[in-house]
Amino acid sequence: MKKKILVANRGEIAIRIIRAIQELNYEAVAVYETPDKESRHIRLANEAVWLGAGPRCDYLNIEKVIKAAKRSGACAVHPGYGFLAENPDFARACEEAGLIFIGPSSEVITNLGNKVIARRIMAEAGIPMVPGTQNLSPGQAGVNEALAFAAQYNYPIMLKATSGGGGRGIRRIDSDEQMRAEIPMARAEAKAAFNDDSVYLEKLVINPKHVEVQIMADREGNTVHLGTRDCSIQRRNQKLIEIAPSMLGDQALLDTICETAVKAAKAANYFNAGTVEFLLDKDYNYYFMEINTRIQVEHTVTEIVTGIDLVRTQIKLALGKLLAFTQKDVQLRGHAIEMRINAEDPQNNFMPEGGKKVTVYRSPGGYGVRLDGFVYQGYTIPKVYDSLLVKMTVHGFSWNETVDRLRRCLQNFVIAGPKTTIPFYLNIVKDPDFIKGDFNTSYLDTHPHLFEYEEDTDEANKLSKLIAEIHYRGKNPYAA
Repeated sequence: MKKKILVANRGEIAIRIIRAIQELNYEAVAVYETPDKESRHIRLANEAVWLGAGPRCDYLNIEKVIKAAKRSGACAVHPGYGFLAENPDFARACEEAGLIFIGPSSEVITNLGNKVIARRIMAEAGIPMVPGTQNLSPGQAGVNEALAFAAQYNYPIMLKATSGGGGRGIRRIDSDEQMRAEIPMARAEAKAAFNDDSVYLEKLVINPKHVEVQIMADREGNTVHLGTRDCSIQRRNQKLIEIAPSMLGDQALLDTICETAVKAAKAANYFNAGTVEFLLDKDYNYYFMEINTRIQVEHTVTEIVTGIDLVRTQIKLALGKLLAFTQKDVQLRGHAIEMRINAEDPQNNFMPEGGKKVTVYRSPGGYGVRLDGFVYQGYTIPKVYDSLLVKMTVHGFSWNETVDRLRRCLQNFVIAGPKTTIPFYLNIVKDPDFIKGDFNTSYLDTHPHLFEYEEDTDEANKLSKLIAEIHYRGKNPYAA
């Protein structure tokens, strides 16, 4: 009987992990809530376990997920990203249940999930960081501490939740009045999102570049980096486009950042896959931001430029294997760009389009194109989950070749029914600054014209194009 691994997630990342599990000759066990009963990840798994009516509450129910793993006979659990992926209680529950958790230990997740503790670990290791505080004290005492920090370092200041991620619990503060008003609201948001109302402050780096480093480490402490990614194009502190390697153009600086990332991982006693994130200011000084203790949404660009299967490597490391490659074996080839095709309306503040049915789905393909998704023609998008439909990643041996390929793919991508981010991305790939690789985290704010496009990719237009093509192919047997 084949051994089984349970995937404690949904959507495209569940599919990605299921494929890696099956390639390793294991059986994949999916879990799902009722709104996901038509999801492709259930169909591709070897078996699926219903968690409950949901939405969300059952995916987040540690006891139910552990019971599903034990009942199915799984030996290990892969958390993917989101949901329980960075929850130390979930990792600990797996450990206590005798299940292999495919990720770092619960202790490491606890330490790095608390950004104040993580900063302390990095400071002791000599990792460069922006000035910041410990957790603010409760009540008025914390407000007074915050005002004193602002008086020393001047505004703007970033107010951050100590736990969690995904851009939640983060606020820019520009005045004492705003500080007083925002601290209670940030605490409430952090409590609701992460069950922890702790907050702290960091001096804001104005319009930085966001550069991160993928690392891998085995149980014997062998740690390597897999190069950099640029994640500077964001909205509300959440990434939209990811690029490997970074477009900085200073290879010596990138090498130093990568070496710092390995040093940071070792300081944290890190194991398995992780991402060390940095901010770079206008003078190219770099500062530690955080370590994400999971596989990232954007892992695809690193896989493409290195040729290393990160998810497969994750699983093998968790099962006790050592790294099968050294730092010298890691060679980057060309450029890769990932775009998140979301069911959202960029012209309406990226309003999600949940509840709508995909009436036409026609994806691009060809050399250097990778699609990670779960949507299909006839699929109704649930209202209750993340709006990501497909991740499209393209590869080229030069930056210009990669951008040209990306433009062609976006022009060939047809999703009718919901509004999507496709026409918005088409504007980005035509923008001169993007073509030059010149962008930072203020890119969307300084390029408002990116939101100016005619909605000529509505359902009727897409459908008419598809009907015309079907008619043409029916008339012409030699059509490609």
